[in-house]
Amino acid sequence: MAGKSTQRTDSNRAVRDAEKTKQLILDAAEIEFAKHGLKGARTDEIAKAAGVASRMIYYYFQSKEGLYQTVLQRPAIEIQDAIAQIDFETLSPDRALVAVVRAAIAYEVNHRHRGMLLFQEASQNQGKYFTQTNWRQAIDLLTGLLEQGIKAGVFRPLDSYMTTLNIIGICVFYGNAHENLKHLTPERDLLSAETIEQYIQAAIDLVLNGVKNSNTH
Repeated sequence: MAGKSTQRTDSNRAVRDAEKTKQLILDAAEIEFAKHGLKGARTDEIAKAAGVASRMIYYYFQSKEGLYQTVLQRPAIEIQDAIAQIDFETLSPDRALVAVVRAAIAYEVNHRHRGMLLFQEASQNQGKYFTQTNWRQAIDLLTGLLEQGIKAGVFRPLDSYMTTLNIIGICVFYGNAHENLKHLTPERDLLSAETIEQYIQAAIDLVLNGVKNSNTH
């Protein structure tokens, strides 16, 4: 019994160590790919930043492209997980939309360099690898929420897909552009909880005023 228990403990530790190593690689790769894109990123720099041997990248991700694809997919999974915490079954469409905007902005502010991943992908690869991710799922969710609100008379008639893209732009701009924006008002800490909340409230007001049906109260 003691032998089996030791084996299980060793096995669990190995799994934890493997997951930790993979996360270290992904975190380092995310920064490298955000700076240089797939073409300019170097696996030896990623390994050095992660504190692992270069061979571990190929052990876990098979290739530089495999690592890049995993890095590109990770934000899509995480933002969907964040949105999945919202109770869409009980919230009205406008309250659900507020929750989505709040969750998306909070996520982007905490992962400010991730917007550069999509920029590099568009610039270098014209979306070749983006098509292999499931970003469409989050976009479809927001589009469906808008369509539900239109059907219920809560939102005015609008182009749900184009409105979705505009809302996404509002949610991602603040975090993605922070390194530039901070120079415009150096006296303000744009990453303080208070200032972020001010931005979130302004974004919510803008979005709701843009989509709500003026005949509803």
